[in-house]
Amino acid sequence: MSKLLSALIAAAFAAVTFSAVAADAPAATPAAAEAPKAEAAKPAKKAKKAKKAKKAKAAEAAPAEAAPAK
Repeated sequence: MSKLLSALIAAAFAAVTFSAVAADAPAATPAAAEAPKAEAAKPAKKAKKAKKAKKAKAAEAAPAEAAPAK
């Protein structure tokens, strides 16, 4: 039983290894590589702008809260 289990594990490992070696390399196209970079930059700008607006809103709210505490 132990030999059978070892043989099955070795066969599975060999099959996975050989299929990974035999796989075709993905074709890199310059146009496809540039598109995700442009999409990734837009959310970063939005996040920065939202953070700046949130900070300004907090700054406006802070003096209003401090004034009634006389």
